[in-house]
Amino acid sequence: MAALGWLTPRRRSATARSVLAGEAAAEAARKTSAEDESALLTGAPDQAPGQAPGEPAFPVAGDDRAAAFFDLDNTVMQGAAIFHFGRGLYKRKFFERRELTRFAWQQAWFRLAGVEDPEHMQDARDSALSIVKGHRVSELMSIGEEIYDEYMADRIWPGTRALAQAHLDAGQRVWLVTAAPVETATIIARRLGLTGALGTVAESVDGVYTGRLVGEPLHGPAKAEAVRALAAAEGLDLERCAAYSDSHNDIPMLSLVGHPYAINPDTKLRRHARSLDWRLRDYRTGRKAAKVGIPAAAGFGALAGGTAAALALHRRRR
Repeated sequence: MAALGWLTPRRRSATARSVLAGEAAAEAARKTSAEDESALLTGAPDQAPGQAPGEPAFPVAGDDRAAAFFDLDNTVMQGAAIFHFGRGLYKRKFFERRELTRFAWQQAWFRLAGVEDPEHMQDARDSALSIVKGHRVSELMSIGEEIYDEYMADRIWPGTRALAQAHLDAGQRVWLVTAAPVETATIIARRLGLTGALGTVAESVDGVYTGRLVGEPLHGPAKAEAVRALAAAEGLDLERCAAYSDSHNDIPMLSLVGHPYAINPDTKLRRHARSLDWRLRDYRTGRKAAKVGIPAAAGFGALAGGTAAALALHRRRR
């Protein structure tokens, strides 16, 4: 995929592969969002969800140079999209039971810790790439629609969904920004009525997955590059834009915009947000274990062992 050359000057922490991943994600997002402009609504609410009385109206109605960027995993949706997608593929016999055990363990760890572990996430993506290699993009998109209904639709945080809707009601564009495959992210964005999605781009030739990525997973600095690229291409003013995430890994993205929000934040992000007086929203309740949840077996016996191991490790680290 050709580089787009849209990027404004960037911090040195971004690698060449981060830039490539960000540009690829921005290009894919623009292609898909052009088809979904009808999702935008008009007329802003009197007060955004969670906004304190007396605060200036935000989002600002009719500001077409403002937009909102939402992380997906544990910000918009409970759990990680890649793991839910893996469960759906297993159900359709795309891979063997031992791979399901690995997906189950990774999901258990993610939900117990409440944060993204880069090594676990990378391992999950490597597994997913090997699974989809040789399959047609159109086939996975069709299956993805079914998987959304089966495993994802009931896991959307209503509070975060309301925040996204407030931006849409103000006439602004809203994108998901996630390390999940762009095809999966696009399906979720479309189902939620959002503008589009920036996600990890898997290489395909003649509509068939090669098993390789374009650049690297859209994670950390790569997310910031994707947002920067899309903003430049769409004529957005990042100082007027908002970004929402639960993870300290997304501090580069949150720091790009004028209105950063920490949603269901992990400990590091909560500390960072408070030090900079960023707005916080937490839609979880109860103690930490209840907040992040322990994954239900959902009929998968392999999950029990992984969850028990995760609990034991969690107790030793407390």
